[in-house]
Amino acid sequence: MSKGFSRTAVRKGHPYLPELCEALRRERIDRREFLRTATLLGVSAPAAYLAAAQILGDGLLPSAQAAEAPKTGGRLRCSMRVQRMDDPATYDWTQMSNQTRHILEYLTITGPDNITRPYLAEGWEASDDLKTWTFKLREGIQWSNGDEFNADDVVYNFERWLDPATGSSNLGLFAQMTEEVETGKTDAQGNPITERRMVGGAVEKLGPYMVRLNLTAPVLSIPENLYNYPTAIVHRRFGEEGGNFAANPVGTGPFALAEFAIGERCVLRRRPEPYWGGEVFLDEIVYIDHGDEPAAGIAALASDQVDMIFEVANEVTDQVERLPDAVLHQAVTAQTAVARMRVTEKPFIDRRVRQAIAGCMDHKAILDLAYRGRGAAGENHHVAPIHPEYFELPPLVQDHEKAKALLAEAGYPRGMKLNIDLGAADPWHSAAMQAFKEQLAPAGIDLDLNILPGARYWEVWDTTPFGFTSWTHRPLGVMVLNLGYRSGVPWNESGYANPEFDAALDVAGGILDADERRRAMEKVESILQNDAVIAQPLWRAVFSATTKRVRGYEMHPTLYHQFNKIWLT
Repeated sequence: MSKGFSRTAVRKGHPYLPELCEALRRERIDRREFLRTATLLGVSAPAAYLAAAQILGDGLLPSAQAAEAPKTGGRLRCSMRVQRMDDPATYDWTQMSNQTRHILEYLTITGPDNITRPYLAEGWEASDDLKTWTFKLREGIQWSNGDEFNADDVVYNFERWLDPATGSSNLGLFAQMTEEVETGKTDAQGNPITERRMVGGAVEKLGPYMVRLNLTAPVLSIPENLYNYPTAIVHRRFGEEGGNFAANPVGTGPFALAEFAIGERCVLRRRPEPYWGGEVFLDEIVYIDHGDEPAAGIAALASDQVDMIFEVANEVTDQVERLPDAVLHQAVTAQTAVARMRVTEKPFIDRRVRQAIAGCMDHKAILDLAYRGRGAAGENHHVAPIHPEYFELPPLVQDHEKAKALLAEAGYPRGMKLNIDLGAADPWHSAAMQAFKEQLAPAGIDLDLNILPGARYWEVWDTTPFGFTSWTHRPLGVMVLNLGYRSGVPWNESGYANPEFDAALDVAGGILDADERRRAMEKVESILQNDAVIAQPLWRAVFSATTKRVRGYEMHPTLYHQFNKIWLT
């Protein structure tokens, strides 16, 4: 253990830090897990990197910025869908958050290296039991309307996120700050209707720049949750002043909204006053909507109409690589899509039917056919091998005879006909589901594909009985499980509700020791896989492209845009 690190972090920091250092020294965890956990427990990223280098004795520190001096000025033009921009708490596309990411900011920021650092929060401390998190906010930050950023803004956002009337997915992300309560209404059968809402006292203002979160159960991922895209901090009078960000774009970031038209363009212009976060090089960021067709963005890049493409489809990366002035960027991710079944509707209410469908999938074959093998095979539990808490379960084996037997037990001895909805925006979705259709046929399942325009699918993604839905990367598996599979949360598109799963997820999410957490995840993953809520074919690599003029760009695995230090030559 580094004596310097121990004198600083051990004396002042979380009591788990000495054990974390020892785990790295004994190679029970790797550098990435050490950095992630140390920074979550309040150690600054430079101190954590230094400690890791000293413990491992390799002197490895984050790579220095290129020696080239940044150039101020210029307009960065990006091909990306331009979508609604009304309420950041209800965003359900990464593109929406990119439009506001340089106007609105977050309490924390997770970099392309998956390490979470302070942002609007200057730092934080976690209690020994991980049930109390205290955030110290930066002083001297001004909103674009002249008001000072303070604790009232943070308290307002938490109260708003955790109000069911807002309709924010953050209700699932911060489930340990909520409780299930009766609404006073009943359903058609006379049963009480309940809803999830914030526990009284879950967020406290301790001072003008100090906020405390009080949880009902331990959670390690609070700082990472605060950079999930619907957690952008809006001004404390957001609702009072209309609740529409596009109409009243007040922010703390270095850019202001200059033009906005859904489906056309979004222009951000650098504010003239000094930015609290240091020098910003670009004058303007312009998002231009070229629709769902991947070739349109590539044509715009080739003809110098844009400087970058938000995402390059796997099927057309070769076209980008042939452009002489283009750079193709790649990130290893936990991006995926799942064929999810709504467990509250026939025939998916019967677990045997769901198990039969999931049991027909040959994941590796779909990865090779639909995504050219660029990624990893899925395992039907939505925790990726790159997630630090991933537990490797026995491999899944396609079994058509077992599928037939399950269908017969469920009352479908002659097989069944199904329909799945999917969007056209991602070409690999159609290829994957076409391959799945052929894999289902030997079990007597006839699957029809209903391919909808991209925007149209997102109107039905959480209501259609059988749908194929994209899920973006998140640094922790427990984050997406809290968002998508916990009982009663807004983004639970399958309607899945299993108290045993919720309890197992609570346990795993509150364990500091990496090995112990992985062991706890065995139960979480096994429950979800056995209940066959999803058939998940693959984890995919993602790609974007820039011209060679764009400097300082590093692709984020969630496709988040962080352009404050980007410049153009």
